[in-house]
Amino acid sequence: MKRLSLLLVLQVLACRTPQDAVTPRSGDAIRLTIVGTNDVHGWVMPQLEHFPTGDIRHGGLAALASYLKVLREDNPGGVVLVDAGDLFQGTLMSNITEGQVVIEGFNLLHYDAAAIGNHEFDYGPVGPVSASRPGMDPFGALKARIAQAKFPLLSTNIYEADTGLRPSWLPGDGSVIVERAGLKIGIMGLTTPQTPTTTLPINVATLKFGRLAPEALTTATALRKRGADLVVAVVHAGGKCGSCDQPHDLSTCDTGSGEIFEMMKGLPEGTLDAVVAGHTHQQIGHFVNGTPIIESFALGNYLGLIELYVDPATKKVRGDKTQIHSAVPVCETMDEDLKSCDTRELHAKQGLIKAVPATFRGSPIVPDDAVIAAMAPAKDRVAQLQDKELGLTVPSALGRNYENESPLGSFLADSLRAMTKADVALLNPGGLRADLKRGSLRYGTVYEVIPFDNQIASLDVTGEELTRLLGAAYGSKKGVFQLSGLEVTIGKCPAPDRLKGVRLPGGKPVDPAAHYKLVMPDFLARGGDGLGPVLATIDPSRVDLGDARGSNLRDELVTFWQEQQEAFAPPPAGRVTVANDGACR
Repeated sequence: MKRLSLLLVLQVLACRTPQDAVTPRSGDAIRLTIVGTNDVHGWVMPQLEHFPTGDIRHGGLAALASYLKVLREDNPGGVVLVDAGDLFQGTLMSNITEGQVVIEGFNLLHYDAAAIGNHEFDYGPVGPVSASRPGMDPFGALKARIAQAKFPLLSTNIYEADTGLRPSWLPGDGSVIVERAGLKIGIMGLTTPQTPTTTLPINVATLKFGRLAPEALTTATALRKRGADLVVAVVHAGGKCGSCDQPHDLSTCDTGSGEIFEMMKGLPEGTLDAVVAGHTHQQIGHFVNGTPIIESFALGNYLGLIELYVDPATKKVRGDKTQIHSAVPVCETMDEDLKSCDTRELHAKQGLIKAVPATFRGSPIVPDDAVIAAMAPAKDRVAQLQDKELGLTVPSALGRNYENESPLGSFLADSLRAMTKADVALLNPGGLRADLKRGSLRYGTVYEVIPFDNQIASLDVTGEELTRLLGAAYGSKKGVFQLSGLEVTIGKCPAPDRLKGVRLPGGKPVDPAAHYKLVMPDFLARGGDGLGPVLATIDPSRVDLGDARGSNLRDELVTFWQEQQEAFAPPPAGRVTVANDGACR
């Protein structure tokens, strides 16, 4: 058992840069430090991880400010701070303020630029309604955040669908030039073309999103013509790598399907000098065609670094000196032995956790008082709701799994089906943002699991339509959908034909001509996650988007659990069978 624990720790450490091992090189070159964050999703406050022997505090903007102070003192005038998008959507503090608290924090940290992510469109109009309706401005909340920000929110590939022109509310061409250490650094933003299926489709119905590689090439060329010595892309599109200890080895990366790798394949070598990616909540710390790329998980728990060394005469990057440090944990406290607050490592250690004050590059981490003070009003505003006890207890944690059936997904789908007396319930895995933790259930805990204010949509579908909807869901490369009331067989690898079989519980076939009541979040019923083409073939009179319900999925589930005095037991596994149909490419 001890040997297994040691192997688990070593496996996790293979993808981590130790806190105090991040040391700069010196020499005659100009050193430029690119600091990248991504997918903060409103997590401006630190998170607390409980262990039997102590608690670890990690993440949050106040601690990040202290890391940035160390980096800026280490390389005065040579730090560029950027974010790869999805600043908003995910916490009470962010959602109640429609992202205002996030922008306030980013302003204090002096970000140079951020990409516009798909979830930047989630809030829709200013006010409580998220899905835009006739007469409302679908970009109202985002416009307010753009006006508030003291840094540009960038995207070069967003256009008006009817004219092909840049939206008038989106300033500039999606790029900016900043100066550091005598160098002009061009920064461009790019937004995943998947955005119409990964936010409420109605909110971006008037927009189109250009392909990443052509847009990057055009903007990089324009930036260099404007005098940029270097070009950095902040891209809300990503990928995944299983190992990060060999930055030139891409064998564990999803180079065949990851958007960021597909983008790089379409660019001539040298087009970009550095890339900060996001969207997939995974880790990348690799060189692709000589360009360093970082992505550092999500939720404000990590930062990434690219250290570039530039020849002062030619203004060209000396690639042999470039260093990549992705997913550096942001800690207030850390384990004394591991020198880390990375919860993956702490759980893998399976031993005593001794919390000590965090350090970075030999300096103590002290959460920034100005950031703490700026966050306080929003924190106080949500505290009562965040800490509200629901009178329920979760006896053991229910975990989620984006890539397979999960106890949490099955439990929530079962609850939704029982509550609505439906035949089938369907949940998109991207809508579940945290595990349901063990212990007394608070409203804030449920909110972390289901932060989206989706309504419950109800559809009257035939068995044939139901099967086609499931085919679109499982073939959309959006993870493994969670369901109740059905059993499915799917292929091992994401592909349009991934769905292999559908049956009712017990193996009874779905009747193509029979009608079934299907419930799902209105995000899906409005065409999200690739369901739009199939939904377009279903009579709209048989689709109720839930506008008249007067509540959202999360709050209705809470009420249902309280009425039922829910036991929160994990359902039996087996409703999703994965066929062993060969290795994925």
